[in-house]
Amino acid sequence: MPKYQFTAEAQPHYLPDQSSPEQAVYSFAYQITVHNRGDVPAQLIARHWIITDGHGHTEEVKGLGVVGQQPLLRPGESFQYTSGCRLHTPTGSMRGSYFCVAEDGTRFEVEIPAFILDADTGTGGGARVLH
Repeated sequence: MPKYQFTAEAQPHYLPDQSSPEQAVYSFAYQITVHNRGDVPAQLIARHWIITDGHGHTEEVKGLGVVGQQPLLRPGESFQYTSGCRLHTPTGSMRGSYFCVAEDGTRFEVEIPAFILDADTGTGGGARVLH
């Protein structure tokens, strides 16, 4: 029986040069690495993010692919990309999922574990992952 397994790891970073705290604008970049840990080639088709600021306000972002691509990953391969978001508070979190289709047509979802966005810790401590 084929094994379908992608994992995703996030490394967030605060971008002080693109932020304006006096106007309640905090910019973050995040680098995502997606790994195919299964034994079947599969393609990342779409993304779904839930972004929550420090006041509990949530925003959902859905779309095809990631950074304009729909990477096909063979077993053992990884894909890495960088994207970003803005919050109206200095802290928040992101979590989400990817929709993927294996080479044999099987569809599956990949959970992206929640991670913290934190302007106060900058780039050093901003990579805390929520479990």
